[in-house]
Amino acid sequence: MAEAPRIELFVKASLDTESVGNCPFCQRLFMILWLKGVNFTLTTVDMKRAPDVLRALAPGSQPPFLLYNDEVKTDTNKIEEFLEEALAPPQYPKLCCRYKESNGAGEDIFRTFSAYIKNPNPHLNDMLEKKFLSSLVRLSKYLETPLPHELDQNPNAHESSRSFLDGNTLTLADCNLLPKLNIVKVVCKEYRSFNIPKDLRGLTRYLEKAYEKDEFKLSCPMDKEILYAYGSVAKYLAH
Repeated sequence: MAEAPRIELFVKASLDTESVGNCPFCQRLFMILWLKGVNFTLTTVDMKRAPDVLRALAPGSQPPFLLYNDEVKTDTNKIEEFLEEALAPPQYPKLCCRYKESNGAGEDIFRTFSAYIKNPNPHLNDMLEKKFLSSLVRLSKYLETPLPHELDQNPNAHESSRSFLDGNTLTLADCNLLPKLNIVKVVCKEYRSFNIPKDLRGLTRYLEKAYEKDEFKLSCPMDKEILYAYGSVAKYLAH
């Protein structure tokens, strides 16, 4: 059996510098390594006092970055591709999706959320909320629609019962989307008193199942970290 690689993931530190800060890209890679079942070291980086060793490792870079054996990698998408290739079966699980549509599901949510949450004008709120809500509806519909393998098992299935985007196991697509959805949930509740509607059955089930998984739940930053990060950009509406 091949010798296990030495892996260190550097992520953004929280305000107290001890735990994980608000960074969906950091959480994405944290989840991938956890799901791969590989031993790795997680190092939090206080960007206000970035130590010399980090400047030497990845000058000018923001976390996340990865040290794999002695090689430094700094681009999140390339790190994801590299890990999927380097940590491959039979020793490590494959995390890529079997359906390409799963990779794009929910991809417009963060954009519509940002427009909605950064808007200070009450007159524009309804229009921006509708656009944001319609992106949530599209994701929920995808999660409610049976995938081909579900229809193979039950040709009469009208609604999917799967837990995650691509099936019943977490994939790279979930590692990308779930950290963003967690931010969306926390920030919308604080700034707009907006909760994801329960009648979006697919999305509600997806989030419930996700928060049951340690790989997601325990890699989330604390809510106060997210709210601190959005304090300078999110706007309360003046009525």
